[in-house]
Amino acid sequence: MTTIDLIVLGIVKQEPLSAYDIQKLVEYRNISKWVKISTPSIYKKVIKLEEKGYIKSTMVKEGKMAEKAVYSLTDEGEMEFETLMLGISSHPINIFLDFNAVIVNLNSLSPENKKACLRNIEDNVKTLKSYLEDNINCKENLPEIPETGKAVLQQQFILAQAIEAWLKSVKVNIV
Repeated sequence: MTTIDLIVLGIVKQEPLSAYDIQKLVEYRNISKWVKISTPSIYKKVIKLEEKGYIKSTMVKEGKMAEKAVYSLTDEGEMEFETLMLGISSHPINIFLDFNAVIVNLNSLSPENKKACLRNIEDNVKTLKSYLEDNINCKENLPEIPETGKAVLQQQFILAQAIEAWLKSVKVNIV
């Protein structure tokens, strides 16, 4: 099982939703910014979780809209959710950042390309930090945003600040 399983089970645990609504909630909560999860993976995961008996679908028709499958957690899904929560939380914390592959290879570049890579990272960190600041400011006083969601945004912001500090120290040594 993966973190995607945990995310989908956790969302459906809160309230029964269609796969489309799960995907929209993932987008709204910006979950794909901190966990590798894509729209197709959500739809595939919903199907697999239903096949395993962790969620069940009920066909629902609202007004003139077409029927849609709404998923809810089964007792087995509840147990799997608990197992995943305890299992994943008991493992060492790993932070996987794709650009770390660039960082470990920086010294293999020419000075000019090394500076270009660092500028790219710096630009992307500034964009991320600005996005996070806007998101934090927008959501900090909204009661419907859970404190855990706000904590993830703060965590990402602190990480962006740490990367900025690292960039400054590296750039001093390159000049």
